[in-house]
Amino acid sequence: RAPSETVFPFLDVDTGERWVVRPNAGPIPWWIGVPARRVPGSRASRYLAALKLTVAGAGATVADCLAAGDPVVRRFIEPLAVAILNAKMEDGAARLLGPVMAVIFFGGARAWRGYVAREGLSAGLIDPAIARLGDLGADVRFGHRLSAFEIEGARIGGLRFTRGTVALGPADRVILAVPPTVAVSLIPGLEAPLASRAILNIHFRLDDAPDLPEGAPYLGLVGGVAQWLFVRGDVAAVTVSAADDLIDDPAEALANRAWRDVARALDLDPSAVPPYRVVKERRATFAQIPTEVSRRPGASTEFTNLFLAGDWTNTGLPATIEGAVRSGNRAARLAMR
Repeated sequence: RAPSETVFPFLDVDTGERWVVRPNAGPIPWWIGVPARRVPGSRASRYLAALKLTVAGAGATVADCLAAGDPVVRRFIEPLAVAILNAKMEDGAARLLGPVMAVIFFGGARAWRGYVAREGLSAGLIDPAIARLGDLGADVRFGHRLSAFEIEGARIGGLRFTRGTVALGPADRVILAVPPTVAVSLIPGLEAPLASRAILNIHFRLDDAPDLPEGAPYLGLVGGVAQWLFVRGDVAAVTVSAADDLIDDPAEALANRAWRDVARALDLDPSAVPPYRVVKERRATFAQIPTEVSRRPGASTEFTNLFLAGDWTNTGLPATIEGAVRSGNRAARLAMR
């Protein structure tokens, strides 16, 4: 689900001010020169300053490259950056955000249109993928944990599962798509990013299905506990990225705090907290900070028939769905050589 055009509505939770960022089609970002299309109180030159991220050094953080008090940063880039990197501005690796900024400013509106799965990611991505694999003759097995590789010189000769071993022939290839903590336990000497960052998702069941500005299924939040509010039917959900400081708070306290932001956004009673569900993902992504980014491995390994996939591998993108897809495509191309 997406709005009919690329728009990003925002709300300043502290002041109640609302605005819409409205990029244009085509590779020349003339929208930054039109006050009605950009953040209130911002200047066109300040958007272009964000291009410093595209040439950032390996050790630079997002905060190193941007002026913290700039309206463009606080009211546009920061909500995007924290969500994309799942890291605070002071910690997030600037080099990972650079490619995203290049798309935002030179990719045209269609290249960064926001989408929300109508019925969740399982129905939108996982179920169709499993069905496609079945159509191609793949045998998809659940409940078979990989415990070890059987190493034969420079190749993997077998896969040892908790329910038996699968021998590999000379033409067989293995693509390993597991979390980095599992990968390092299976591959001797593999260096990978092991530190992680948390995400909170808090879902509220409302009496009626609300509408957000411009028909968008999302709303950027500035100055609140969350960065983004999403609406699907009568459920409103907020996502709190870089949530390590909050992950151990009681669910009730988190819901009450988040509901104040949701109520402000949807013009509802802040004291009447509806039924809610708090989902805590302690290891939602690897820590996308300079030191951990430097540990991302490529898709190839020291073994001729083993390849890596996952958003934590060195895709050149942040740990996002796009990064995961790129990693899978790259591993598949290498395996088919």
